Amino acid sequence: MTRPCLPPDPDTRVPRFKAPPLSCDAHAHIFGDFSTFPLSPNRSFTPPQAPVENLFGMLDVLGVTRAVIVHSSAYGTDTRVSEEALKAAPDRLRGVAVTGPDTPYADLERLDALGFSGSRLSTVVKGTASFDHLEAIAARVHPFGWHIAVHVNRSDELVDLAPRLLALPNPIVVDHVARVRGDEGVTCPGYQALLTLLKTDRCWVKLSALHRTSSRAFPWSDMRPLVEGLLEARPDRIVWGTDWPHVNQYDEMQNDGDLLDACAEWVGDDDLMRKILVDNPQKLYRFPE
Repeated sequence: MTRPCLPPDPDTRVPRFKAPPLSCDAHAHIFGDFSTFPLSPNRSFTPPQAPVENLFGMLDVLGVTRAVIVHSSAYGTDTRVSEEALKAAPDRLRGVAVTGPDTPYADLERLDALGFSGSRLSTVVKGTASFDHLEAIAARVHPFGWHIAVHVNRSDELVDLAPRLLALPNPIVVDHVARVRGDEGVTCPGYQALLTLLKTDRCWVKLSALHRTSSRAFPWSDMRPLVEGLLEARPDRIVWGTDWPHVNQYDEMQNDGDLLDACAEWVGDDDLMRKILVDNPQKLYRFPE
């Protein structure tokens, strides 16, 4: 029996930072009605119901137009809840799927046509393929131009993964700054491996869930050096996400308005924020210009 996660804060604070038009939350999950979209019995957590309408309500308060639905491991490879969301809001949403090494090409074609552009692998949660299947999944989705989304539990995992990732033909997207902790700092092996990947033309990094790896309170200032190093390396390869509705949190819940304001404080430049919120996700996730 898994422990139920906390729901997101329903009272999203209007952020001080004013997001530019066509800003994108590049990392969110949705959880529809469980009778229609049942959760996988082989899952790591029990999420709150968090339908796409609630996601849009939060984004509207932030002033953020677009979002990327990262299909949740709690559904395994059953992507119907994410597919239905993208069908209902094709102008606002794009998707990252969970697929296997033998996912039929017809399914990948359907997902691609709906606006999915990547497949996620994880060492954090059940229900998502592990990196044992990295090369096979990458080969399966490569004809569609999809990226591989990398979700690691500890930053040092990226050290061994990096050579395998560099050998792939696919673009790479590393979630949550590879979970480098604020107290690990920019000299740790995982962060250095991340920089090596980022300095290629094939890697992107998400500024997301950094409040979880910080050892400080809002605005999580120990994460700023990590963000600055990434921006110095490749400002054209950084995107931002809320990680709404923040599953796997059980004792305390932050406010999504604070997450956007923290990012603006770390970045400290409106032109760079426009790159992170508009230009970069538009290119990565194939939104129309």
